[in-house]
Formats: sequence, C-alpha cells, structure tokens
Amino acid sequence: MANILEWAHAFAGRLHENDTESFMARHNEMALRLQKEASAGHLPYLTMPYKARLEEELEALSPWLCGFRHMLLLGIGGSALGARALQRAFAPGQDGPGHTGRSLWIADNVCGKTLETWLERLNPSETVVVCISKSGGTIETLAQYFIVKQWLQGALGENWSGHTLLITDAQKGFLREEAQQFSLRSLEVPDHLGGRYSALSAVGMVPAAFLGMDWRGLLDGAAEVARPLCENPASLKDHAAFRLACWASALAEKGYSQLIFFCYIPAWATLGPWFAQLWAESLGKEGKGTMPLPAVGVTDQHSTNQMFLDGPRDKGCLFLTSASVPQEPFFASDVPAQWNYLRNKPFGSLLEAEALGTCMALSQSQVPLVRIHMGESAEKEAGALMLLLETATILTGWLLDINPIDQPAVELGKRLANARLGAQGYVEEEKALAAYLSIAERRQEF
Repeated sequence: MANILEWAHAFAGRLHENDTESFMARHNEMALRLQKEASAGHLPYLTMPYKARLEEELEALSPWLCGFRHMLLLGIGGSALGARALQRAFAPGQDGPGHTGRSLWIADNVCGKTLETWLERLNPSETVVVCISKSGGTIETLAQYFIVKQWLQGALGENWSGHTLLITDAQKGFLREEAQQFSLRSLEVPDHLGGRYSALSAVGMVPAAFLGMDWRGLLDGAAEVARPLCENPASLKDHAAFRLACWASALAEKGYSQLIFFCYIPAWATLGPWFAQLWAESLGKEGKGTMPLPAVGVTDQHSTNQMFLDGPRDKGCLFLTSASVPQEPFFASDVPAQWNYLRNKPFGSLLEAEALGTCMALSQSQVPLVRIHMGESAEKEAGALMLLLETATILTGWLLDINPIDQPAVELGKRLANARLGAQGYVEEEKALAAYLSIAERRQEF
C-alpha cells in the first residue's frame, strides 16, 4: 500500500483551505530556492550525495561492528534522537525480558550516575564506543568521551582504539584530531548536515547496522521521497512536503501555536521526540514557529488528550497511522459477557478503533488535522516519513521567512555554560553570568 497524506479534516476552526493560497502561490520562489540551495550543497539531507559512499563504508564496517555485543553511543540531540527512535522501532528486543542479543546504550545526557553504572556493568571487551559530534566540540559529548576513553584504556590498554568509532567532520575538530592521532576508525558527517537532519546519515545508520536493521531500506525510502525534488525542483508544487509546509505555515499565521504529533504506530512512538527537536529547533525563531507536542496513541488519550480536545483552540495535529500494525494476539471466545464484542477479535482491532475514535474526536473539536497513513511500518517507510518531515520543516521555515538550519538561541546557552566552566574566550558571557548571579535569591521552602 502507498503512503498517503489524508486532508479531509485538515481545515477546521479558524483555518480554511484558502488560508494556504498565499503560501502555495510561492511555489516558484521555493522551487528556485530549493534548486539553488541543493546545487550549492546546502541540502545534503535531501540530495544525499554521501549515500553511495556510506553504503560501501557500512558494508565494510558491519562485520567489525557485529563482533561486539554492546554499542555505547555518546551523543546528544540530533546525534541520539534518531538512533533511539530507530532502535525502538526496529530492534526493540533489548527493551524486553531475557534479551541476550546486541544492545545499544545511548548516553545522551549529563548524568554521572547513569554513566558510572553503565561502565561498571558493561564488559569493555564486548563493547564498541561510538562518539558522535559534527563539530567535534560538543562539550557534553566530549566530557563523556574523556571518561569512557579512560575506561577503555584502563581495561584494554593499547587495544582501546579497536573498540572506538568516531563520527564527525571530515576535516576539522577535536574528534577528527583524535581519529588521526590514534588511528581510530571514523566516518564523516557531511558539510551542511545539521544534527537534527542527520538521522539518515552515518549518525543513525551505524547503530542501525549494528542492530541488524534494514539500513539500506531506510536510505532507499528517503531517496524515493527526495528524488522528484532532486531531479525536477519545479515539481515542488505537487510534492507532499510542500503542501504540508503550506498547511503548517497557515496554521502559524492563523494563531495556532502548537502542533501535535500523535503517533498511533506503537513501535514508532519515539519518532515523536525526534520530530519535536527537528521542528522546534528549526522553526522556533524571531517569535515565530509552532510548538511540537509529541503524543502516543493510545497512552496519551488518558493524559494530554483532554487538553487537546477541550483546552485552548491553538493546536493543529499530524496524526500518524499504519495499515500494518500487528493484529495478534486474539481475544478468546469466552471473554466475559459484558465485553462479548471482543470475542475472537484481534488485539490490534482495539488500537484501530481507538485511533479512529481519537481522530474523530479531534476533528469534532475543530482541531485541524492531517492524517499521515503509512502503507507499511518497515524501515523503508520510516526513511520515507523522516525525509518527508525534514523537507516539510525546511520549507516551512522558508515560507515563514526564517532560517530553519541554525539555532542561535541554543548556542547562547552553550556559550554561557562554557563560561561557567572556565573556558577561555567568553568575556561577554562571563559578564552576563556575573550580573545574573548577583541577583539575590528569593527562596520559599515547601
């Protein structure tokens, strides 16, 4: 079955279909910009010039990777969210009882207790450490790397380098220097490929290969969605990503400040946090953008859905379903009489009914809703969806006249943190910290 966007309930409340016309009318402008940016090499997530080489590198690396039982991934934000989403979707075994196969451990936060516990319990001889930072200078990731490198060296001596893979810039940065100095295996993050757009590069494909996923399917699914735009940018007008971007831009213009990402494919639930970073970090600028709200069906029917249905009318919704959600097991024929309508039905019919009920309830509550329906829920379809959402994000940024690639506000927090730690070269940040810390606290115990 094909993957589809279903638009029957996309226009509700304050949003009308003609609200997208001014954005749709910019298709020539957007197509020309797409062609220009792609030709300049600024959209590698879309053109995927690295695909053939990456496929060769992963083919060669896979026997080595699969010789380990554990992968300890050091990364944060875009270096971790895609890998976690793919692991939960396509290699969920490690999250269940009695797992004895390969496992992926993602150190994506500054938590000394967690890291210490993992290093106590992981066997270094069975572990490959993958450190990911495009710049090679992400302080949280480097801090973990320094500790884990010491752990490997203490246990394995000179053999530590055979348990390490760095994914970073091809030419510059501390991690590239480490790879050269210690002859470490390494893969590159292509130029202009920001972290939140990097899941379908070595960043996400290395853990996918380690866990035995169909990583080629992920890449191929993405390439199929991108191909029409790469081969003929003028086809943008009819591309699903552009129409989605026009709808999202109209939502923002009409005062809808939040965008629900409601996932009714249980295995894909962690795509929600991945999408949240992609959307928020790309579009939250200059007082513009919409706040992404990841939600999981049916779990969040019993929590945040009350706000979605009966709270402020400031939300649109992307509603994700699939035709191939598992149906088994089956209810028995002796289910108590009160629930006899369940007898002999597949368990999956409950999810289908819940999804339909929630979709209808949102629509009746006048929440503008686009349903994204996946024909299958395999790796190829996941790659297609991720590329669609990445492209829609870029186009929404352009339509809102903001830069969807940078993250200036995030960089401010990083600079202040570096100043707090005593790094050199942050004179203005040191002054700002001193002023902030000079304000007397106003405490209240509870």
